[in-house]
Amino acid sequence: QVQLVESGGGLVQAGGSLRLSCAASGGTFSSYGMGWFRQAPGKELEFVAAISTSGGSTYYGHSVKGRFTISRDNAKNTLYLQMNSLKPEDTAVYYCAADERPIVVVTASENEYDSWGQGTQVTVAS
Repeated sequence: QVQLVESGGGLVQAGGSLRLSCAASGGTFSSYGMGWFRQAPGKELEFVAAISTSGGSTYYGHSVKGRFTISRDNAKNTLYLQMNSLKPEDTAVYYCAADERPIVVVTASENEYDSWGQGTQVTVAS
């Protein structure tokens, strides 16, 4: 079972940028599809972005497409989320997750992800 640790969250001004990282240990990172999800207080968990094992395929939630970029460095066992043009509504706890199924497709369904990080808080000031 892969262990995931997010970092890079913090307070940022609206319109600014932030890069989140997710460090993986254990398992085989390069064999897992990876995703980012977020949850604002009192709201449902929301899909943000997903990436295939090789990084060749990406998928974004409607609310972040064009502003966020998911990427991975398999040599470093690290997943990234570059967030640009941040809005107050992006404020949430951001989680990375690993899909350990032996597949190469990406999924937006949180139910398909097996391992989750602890989350990192992103706060966007108005």
